[in-house]
Amino acid sequence: MSRIVLFGATGYTGDLTAREMVRREMTPVLAARNPQRLQELADELGGLETRTADVGDPASVRALVERGDVLVSTVGPFLRWGEPALEAAIGAGAHYLDSTGEGTFIRRVFEEYGPRAERADVGLLTAMGYDWVPGNLAGALALRDAGPEARRVELAYFNTGPASASGMSGGTRASAAGMAIEPGYTFAGGRIVEERGARRLQSFEVSPGRSRPAVSVGSSEQFTLPRLRPELLEVDTYLGWFGPASRPLQAFSAAGAVLTLVPGVKGGIQALAARLIPGSTGGPDAEARAPSRALVLARVFDAGGRELTAVRLEGPNGYDLTADFLAWGAETALAGGLQGVGALGPVDGFGLDTLESAAAGYGLKRG
Repeated sequence: MSRIVLFGATGYTGDLTAREMVRREMTPVLAARNPQRLQELADELGGLETRTADVGDPASVRALVERGDVLVSTVGPFLRWGEPALEAAIGAGAHYLDSTGEGTFIRRVFEEYGPRAERADVGLLTAMGYDWVPGNLAGALALRDAGPEARRVELAYFNTGPASASGMSGGTRASAAGMAIEPGYTFAGGRIVEERGARRLQSFEVSPGRSRPAVSVGSSEQFTLPRLRPELLEVDTYLGWFGPASRPLQAFSAAGAVLTLVPGVKGGIQALAARLIPGSTGGPDAEARAPSRALVLARVFDAGGRELTAVRLEGPNGYDLTADFLAWGAETALAGGLQGVGALGPVDGFGLDTLESAAAGYGLKRG
């Protein structure tokens, strides 16, 4: 009998996802490296099955899944620790979902692992959380409204309410630190091109008369939205989490792009970041998350720069949305709901109407 295996269940995102799965009356196998913490969580959630696995022992990760299973990985930072789960899923013939927001890892999934997954007849749904499902949904809805004249899509993510860096989980901070020195990309001229993260800064109107800055980032939308409209020439994603720190972040990105060209510097920065910003340090509890809301904007333009349509999605806190989408996506994939194989986006993976309905059920709706 095919199963859902949640790898990283005792981490912050994994714990939230496990609870959402149980709320949906799912019975995932919980997997992590600490058997004591794993058993405590499994007992709390009603006596779920557990398996011990560690990315430092890839064979233990490979042993988690068999053909027909669904492997959900929340073990990040993914550039550092994500590969064993990907290899395990493809090798076993299991569908795969993860919670990454790291552009460099996403690019590897689409360009390197996607063709292998297609040959193995399995689906890979990377970035199947707040990073970057809402933008895929908003972009696809805007493209549907815009019609065949669409040539450029612009997306922007914001948190509204009292959200700040102190409200980030340890995993989010560790991932952000790692991505600050990695090469970035965007979709321009009808193809993926190199572009350092935060190279561009732009302001967006988040409410009448109020604008906030956001910096450019590489995301899954640059790979997935052009599949929906091959005539697209440009897809730009912006992240507006940083407020007044957006411009300093842009300067840091520019300096880092130069420094990491020096042999040994990049490795030194990575080692320092790993010591200073450990990933498994928890995150905001339900009370702290409640006032924070997710806001995602999408605009579509024609070849002359004329805005054709705009979509605004609003919903609950991003961490809750991540758990929601991972649980729903895994359940749907296990039930045979995937519409393709290889590296998939949430729209071509599940269908736009199905995804919109699921998002609305979790409170992510047009504003």
